[in-house]
Amino acid sequence: MSNESSLSSAELNNRIRILEDNIRQLIEQAAAASGERNEARIADRLSQQNEELERLTRERDARSKK
Repeated sequence: MSNESSLSSAELNNRIRILEDNIRQLIEQAAAASGERNEARIADRLSQQNEELERLTRERDARSKK
């Protein structure tokens, strides 16, 4: 994970787009996954991606208020 404050606005927005796409893909994988182990792994990864997305979105929102 990078330090959000060191990212340019363009880099921040790009990272947010990547995370949104990753989350979409993980949701699709979860829908197709079978087996408790696979589902747990995908759920963990989805949680990590959502947490990072929330951090980056908060940083972007804070910058836009300045």
